[in-house]
This record gives sequence, structure tokens and C-alpha cells, in this order.
Amino acid sequence: MSDIIGTIEQLESLFGPVGEASIAKETTVLHPSYQQWIHASPFAVLATVGSGGLDVSPRGDPAPLVRIVNENTILLPERRGNNRVDGMKNILQDPRVALIFFIPGIRETVRVNGKAVITINQAVLESFAVDGSLPKCALKISVEAVFFQCGRALIRSGLWDANQFERTQNIPSAGAILSALTHSEIDGDAYDADLPKRQSKTLY
Repeated sequence: MSDIIGTIEQLESLFGPVGEASIAKETTVLHPSYQQWIHASPFAVLATVGSGGLDVSPRGDPAPLVRIVNENTILLPERRGNNRVDGMKNILQDPRVALIFFIPGIRETVRVNGKAVITINQAVLESFAVDGSLPKCALKISVEAVFFQCGRALIRSGLWDANQFERTQNIPSAGAILSALTHSEIDGDAYDADLPKRQSKTLY
């Protein structure tokens, strides 16, 4: 007998039936309760797919991260970054996107699936200005599915537990990773020393 699950039937028998609440929580629009939740979120993870593969990357701003236009539409600013724009390239090929929103200290998360287009509408960009700086563009996302995710993953991980911070002391820094990957062609110590100032100056 194979130890690989290969059919939907095998998968469903492994986990059992879906609970009533897990079905009831999904909507095709942004219910006012979901709007209130998302309005309080300063951080989300955006997933896209394209011919070059998958991309998932973080997005953050002071809450609210996104602007809720109506029950069917949200706007997400695209701030300056490393200029890889992997997710944006994917959206030009395949508009499907998925978002998961976090609120610090809250164990539940909210997920939004939909389709996105990239807009450079000036009024939209100006509405996201921070200290006079505009985002490069924004995603206009048409909502197709919304539901909350229970807090088990965050409970198991202890994500919001301050005691977890002690475990990060021996994690390699960004500079150390770059130095290792480039066989020291990039000076990791110099990179790390300059990073806080560079991030501060280029945050927006």
C-alpha cells in the first residue's frame, strides 16, 4: 500500500467531514464583520502564481493596510522594495491572488482570495501617501472568497509569545546569509551595519 495520498477521497477520509462552522464562515463578499477585522490589520502575506512559479511575500503598513472600497473590492498599496516585483510579474500573467491578514496578538487570521489588477491611478496612489511618499502602484483586488482561519497554528507556534523572541538570538542575519551565498563577495558585516539606516531612509 502506498504511503502517498493521491486522491481526494483518500484525503477526505484522512481528515474526516468538514464542520458546519467551517462552511458557514466562508462568504463571497466582505461581510461587515470581515471588513471590521481587515480594517484593523497592519500586515498581510500575498500569494501569486505565474509561469515562473509561485511567489509569497509580506505586506505591511500602519493599519489599515488595505483600503476597503466596497464589499467586493479592496486596494493594496505596493511600496518600494527590492525591485524584484516577482508577485507583480505573476499578476500580469495570472490575476489570481490570495491574502492572509494578521493582527498582532490575535490568534485568528482572515483569508481573502480573488483576482487582482495593477493600477497607477493617481487618486488611488495619493490616498495611500505617507509623509508625501506615494506607493509605486496599487493592487485592485476583486474579492471572490473570504473566511477566517482558526487560531490553532498561531497557538501551536506561540507566534505572539514574547518568550519566543529569545530563540532568535542565534539566527543568521541578512548580511551573514548574503556573505555565505556569495562566498564573502558581499561583506555581510558591512551590509548589516548599513541596513537599519538604509531601511529607515527608504521605508516609503
